[in-house]
Amino acid sequence: MPPRYTSEFKEEAARQVLDNGYGIKETAERLGVHPHSLGKWVKQYKDPIIHAKEDTKHQEILRLKKELKRVTEERDIPKKGRRVLCKAPKLKYAFIRTYALEYPIRRMCKVLKVHPSGYYAWIKEPESSRAKENRELVGKIKEAYEQSNRTYGYRNIHKDLVELGIRVNKKRVARLMREHKLFGVGMVKKRPKHKMGRPHHTHPNHLKQCFIATRPNELWVTDITYIRTHEGWLYLAVILDLFSRRVIGWSMSHRMTRQLALNAFEMAAQRRSIHAQVILHSDQGSQFASSDWQRALRKYNIIPSMSRRGNCYDNAVAESFFKTLKKECVRKQIFKTREEAKRKIFEYIEMFYNTKRRHSYLDYLSPNNFEIRYYSDIQKQEVLETKFVSMK
Repeated sequence: MPPRYTSEFKEEAARQVLDNGYGIKETAERLGVHPHSLGKWVKQYKDPIIHAKEDTKHQEILRLKKELKRVTEERDIPKKGRRVLCKAPKLKYAFIRTYALEYPIRRMCKVLKVHPSGYYAWIKEPESSRAKENRELVGKIKEAYEQSNRTYGYRNIHKDLVELGIRVNKKRVARLMREHKLFGVGMVKKRPKHKMGRPHHTHPNHLKQCFIATRPNELWVTDITYIRTHEGWLYLAVILDLFSRRVIGWSMSHRMTRQLALNAFEMAAQRRSIHAQVILHSDQGSQFASSDWQRALRKYNIIPSMSRRGNCYDNAVAESFFKTLKKECVRKQIFKTREEAKRKIFEYIEMFYNTKRRHSYLDYLSPNNFEIRYYSDIQKQEVLETKFVSMK
């Protein structure tokens, strides 16, 4: 009986001829089989091996094409998306949505280093809850910024938001203002001049650079400054109450005479009820050394006080107010006429500075609100004292 061979043996024998190139006769002699039988096996396994080789080559070609496509995409995506490589994820998501028809989404997510789930979540809701809160908050910030005549920085804007009942971190306000290019008015630094100066021979310096008052109508300061217009100089005289830093008297004119200072003083005297002695501090200008000025002070029982000659530090609060006025109102423009300058300065003093502008010295309250809080505390204290006496 002739020997029987397994299918595995037949296949491997045929591969020796088909793959390794051996002849049928030589292979048959080595394997101990009849050449006719080996020829049949070769014929039987010839077509499947050729197809297998062709399939293998085709698969390799497809794999290489796929790899080439991947490498090409990973090369081209950063070129088109170089502007968003280091940006926030939402900008990368917008780029992916733009090129979704040109490149695979997952490929772009991999190159831009974002997760596909984040992209699909953004597609469903492009604006996050945090972004919505920021958009609403920016609207409030811009409103407060415009109400401050575009002068407030992030600290005062934060105080306004807190007053409106909005709980927000100060750093977040600063970041949002910086992103939307909302900046407070800066200051121009000048080189200080150290000059002692001589005291006035008639009216001594009662303040001695102590600008702290414990009640309204205790310490006043006054000074005169000038504002540039196309018609010429406009002079402004003001009187401030050191307790609340409120402008209680002011006057404007095209001439810097004693009448300018007297008009500001008359306004202050009419707006304030003077029941006790008040110290009114000024520099040694001719307007404040005139006999008419001294007569007006004696009429209201006011004690005059004067700075040392040429020493601006002795009247620092008035100088600070003028710096604030020019920084927030005057330096933004050059007025065409004196009347236009008067309207703007009136609006700044009466409509903004006294009523709305927050002052760091006043615990970020406006001068008017600071005085209102003071009188409210006094009334509460009187009510408590009355209750305490009635209980006895």
